Amino acid sequence: MREIVHIQASQCGKYIPHAILVDLEPGTMDSVRSGPFGQIFRPDNFVFGQSGAGNNWAKGHYKEGAELVDLVLDVVRKEAESCDCLQGFQLTHSLGGGTGSGMGTLLISKIHEEYPDRSMNTFSVVPSPKVSDTVVERYNATLSVHELVENADDTYCIDNKALYDICFRTLKLTTPTYRHLNHLVSATMSGVTTCLCFPGQLSADLHKLAVNTVPFPRLHIFLPGFAPLTSRRSQQYRALPVPELTQQVLDAKNMMAVCDPRHGQLLTVAAVFRGWMSRKEVHAQILNVQSKNSSYFMAFKCISEGFIAMFHRKAFLHWYTGEGMDEMEFTEAESNMNDLVSEYQQYQDATAEEEEDFSEEAEEEA
Repeated sequence: MREIVHIQASQCGKYIPHAILVDLEPGTMDSVRSGPFGQIFRPDNFVFGQSGAGNNWAKGHYKEGAELVDLVLDVVRKEAESCDCLQGFQLTHSLGGGTGSGMGTLLISKIHEEYPDRSMNTFSVVPSPKVSDTVVERYNATLSVHELVENADDTYCIDNKALYDICFRTLKLTTPTYRHLNHLVSATMSGVTTCLCFPGQLSADLHKLAVNTVPFPRLHIFLPGFAPLTSRRSQQYRALPVPELTQQVLDAKNMMAVCDPRHGQLLTVAAVFRGWMSRKEVHAQILNVQSKNSSYFMAFKCISEGFIAMFHRKAFLHWYTGEGMDEMEFTEAESNMNDLVSEYQQYQDATAEEEEDFSEEAEEEA
């Protein structure tokens, strides 16, 4: 929401973000409150349980998360009432664990029911095959995507493997920490919402951002890129021209999820440039992007393949059915994931055919 990006001034002159921090165990909340930024949040906006979700989507969605969600919604209502212009919500969560995936998608669906005319943007950390915390991540992610497709308006995919690669390769960090990864994510989020803080030609609010980038309601999964990425050790700083910035932001090395943008077909692109530059030059570069490529669903295909391999063997399924889930929910989630990938593939192929037909017609006219 705009009021999340903009901050509220309290009576004592401090700026307080419209943010709510939620977890099913107190450990992370305690570390945030005792950290350097703990004092900037409202104490009442820390909402947490005591037991955790144990990396189990069902616990986060149906058990522990369901018990806590009403308390979270009360805080959401208070924050919404204090906003002058509530445009929507932004949620950051992980799809691999139990809380971010299970309770996160539950909260999204509840907010969508209560505020159906407000935008819902998510920044979702998807599991990476090479940076895995738990064996059931693919279950959690597939069940989450099933919910995100129906209840979110924009979903920006991020994975830790890509973030680590940026830290090692570009930022020249020998031992990157979660603080470094979070910095990259926060910079990307700030870039996406820049249009809410500063004037620009397009995407003046969250709704327009979705209108300009979502070709079809279900196809709202995005791959964010960021440029320039510069190491702090770098001694030389220079102003990058628009062509180089555009080239960098579409480079696989600058993507926040493991994906090579040189393969596939772009459906939509939204590029946010900050600073003084020629609009004509920006338009020219974006037109050039139309002939470039993008393959969004390598990560989802890996997740889907891992899900199928485990589900068909019913591996670890009892962890979920023991919490009240039915096997049919897994089947529906698998089907929805496969349909989503097929829809993207269908429109990608259709776009490629239209471009070929257009090129042939142009050659005939010439």
